[in-house]
Amino acid sequence: MLKAYFKNHVKNVLRRVNSVTNVAYKDDRTIFAWELMNEPRCLSDPSGDTLQEWIQEMAFYVKSIDPKHLLEIGVEGFYGPSSPERVAFNPNSFAQQVGTDFIRNHQALGIDFASLHIYPDSWISQSISAAHLSFLKNWTMSHIQDCEKNLKMPVVFSEFGTSSRDPGYNSSYRDTFIQTVYESILALARKGGAGAGSLIWQLFPEGVEQLNDGYEVVLSKSPSTANVLKEQSVALWELSSMCQWRFKWSCRREIVSSPRFSSSNGDFLMGWADPVSEL
Repeated sequence: MLKAYFKNHVKNVLRRVNSVTNVAYKDDRTIFAWELMNEPRCLSDPSGDTLQEWIQEMAFYVKSIDPKHLLEIGVEGFYGPSSPERVAFNPNSFAQQVGTDFIRNHQALGIDFASLHIYPDSWISQSISAAHLSFLKNWTMSHIQDCEKNLKMPVVFSEFGTSSRDPGYNSSYRDTFIQTVYESILALARKGGAGAGSLIWQLFPEGVEQLNDGYEVVLSKSPSTANVLKEQSVALWELSSMCQWRFKWSCRREIVSSPRFSSSNGDFLMGWADPVSEL
């Protein structure tokens, strides 16, 4: 029953027609990717089998309606039973019991790129310490290595940040935290690695203070953080302006870059295509 509800929701979102552009979401070129669920967990099945089956089923379903857009899962990035040699990178022992399994989850057909979150103040301790930055560096590099060597797909750090409500917080620490992630991505991008991008949690405009959760960044009120974001944007823009033929994750349209489902007489077959060139 719950799966049916979820699929109905997915179908309605993908087929919804934008009232301004008159374009269905599944055909909208301005949409980069879909996420199956934010931070899914299944505490009732630490083996990961239940969540893995759900990911595979829902990935197939999304692609059956929308084969053009990229698809990612939305997991936090915890390692599970399929990679016991990697669980030491988890932030705590509980992370191995939540039913997620980073490598296995991203091997599901239809998942186009890997994604993960970074919240040491939630996973390790709320009080700011040097251990947070140490964990951050190991966490990012371990997942980048997994995506390059095992999964063979790009990875996006789709949520990361630190809360202003944490004991010991200051804006300088937040800037260092963000810059540490950015440096990893930029270094990998320069040599064509799997680090594909990042999204801080979260940019806020002025006037919505009632929604603040401690992680908000209001650029007009945070000039040093705004400068960190600006410098990273400029560096990535300059890099993307260079000749891209030497990078593994090239955007050249003649190079296939991500899996999708192609339709033929109603049958969905696994194929390869560049979703950008087809939108």
